[in-house]
Amino acid sequence: MTSGLTAGRHHRGEGDNEDALVRELYEQHAAPLLRFVLQLVAGDRQRAEDIVQETLLRGWRNAHRLGAQGQVSLRPWLVTVARRIAIDEHRSQSARPAEAYGVDLENVSEPDESEHVLRRMAVTDALRTLSQPHQEMLLETYFKGRTVAEAAEALGLPLGTAKSRVYYALRALRSALEKRGVTD
Repeated sequence: MTSGLTAGRHHRGEGDNEDALVRELYEQHAAPLLRFVLQLVAGDRQRAEDIVQETLLRGWRNAHRLGAQGQVSLRPWLVTVARRIAIDEHRSQSARPAEAYGVDLENVSEPDESEHVLRRMAVTDALRTLSQPHQEMLLETYFKGRTVAEAAEALGLPLGTAKSRVYYALRALRSALEKRGVTD
């Protein structure tokens, strides 16, 4: 089942010859290509038909060049093109997230974390305005989870001094946060 499509018989730009070429390509190659492509796309008939259509279109566009190179049949070239189109489609689908049709996005959406992020930024900025001793004390007690006594020992401070620093550090932090509009 070879095609006699050569440059001598068909030239693009000749209306009747173009129609005949399209019909001949379709008649001779569509069914075998469809069977081949169905295997490549795991039986997805719609995808397979789209790939075959694109393949035959490319075959029609290039038939004059391929025939001029002495090929008797376009089928090997068409099979290669179909395989490459299928591979390219697979890669492009893998590169983008899966589409979700008919899914209630309200139920699957993640909560908005922007408020939390803004609060963290405000707290970080407010902490930077505190004195170094106050920053160290809050770091030890709130961020490292130590008790005041453990923080005093880690920083080499008397327990009374550590308690006083925690108290005044929290007051200074609250004031800095209020200035930034964070009141909770």
